[in-house]
Amino acid sequence: MGDTPVHTLNDSTTLPAVGLGTYPLDDTEAEEAVADALDLGYRLIDTALNYGNETGTGRAIARSGIPREEIRLTTKVPGRHQGYEQTLASFEESRARLGVEYVDLYLIHWPLPHVDKYVDTWKAMIRLREDGLVRSIGVSNFTAAHLERLERETGVLPSVNQIEMHPLLPQEELRAVHATKGVLTESWSPLARGREVLEDPSTVAIAEDHGVTPGQVVLRWHTQVGAVPIPKSADPGRQRENLDLFGFELTAQELTTIASGRQRRFGGDPDTHEEF
Repeated sequence: MGDTPVHTLNDSTTLPAVGLGTYPLDDTEAEEAVADALDLGYRLIDTALNYGNETGTGRAIARSGIPREEIRLTTKVPGRHQGYEQTLASFEESRARLGVEYVDLYLIHWPLPHVDKYVDTWKAMIRLREDGLVRSIGVSNFTAAHLERLERETGVLPSVNQIEMHPLLPQEELRAVHATKGVLTESWSPLARGREVLEDPSTVAIAEDHGVTPGQVVLRWHTQVGAVPIPKSADPGRQRENLDLFGFELTAQELTTIASGRQRRFGGDPDTHEEF
């Protein structure tokens, strides 16, 4: 995994401490971005069936020449494919597009509680893991109540919950639940919408003190609070910057200042959002 630290998940597999997000790149853009990222040392790549770029992502992995076992590849089952048999079929679609024998981390993209199929979907994912087709299984955008229901009804907790998280939505309560249950937090949209977070005067000042960029400060905040950020970038220079987070350390006061209690969600509310 190069110089990037790794986390050991509750199923004993490992995940790098920072990854590359690919939304909303198309196949062509994703192929180039993922190829560049792998060349720079990224080993965690995040895609989803609904992103429409699994084919390009898979092509980049195939052409990289990097041993498959060194890469952690994530994809996700969409809402329209929830349900036991539907999930098994959706996984095979994703696996074919990606061109891989197995997926490292398979996630339920949204809980869709009103559809109420996420437990059946989870049971299918447990089977995929038991069959060796998936190394680790997890969820995305799940609340504490959704996690507790999975545990209650199947006895199996996710390895990962990938949630919207950034300084404007620091997710302290849910992260505390994750910590008690041994679930790793992944952060999607880790820089929020960019400007609002990156131009924050206190964040800019912290960056100047450390001789790094505001983006690096925010991503380092994620890693120091125990979350794995997956920033999207198709620019190799920015990708390199986003990976270079481990040569400086924020103080406890700086961590507090960066996430100053403002609460703003840019994406959907997991209790009501429906995405198929």
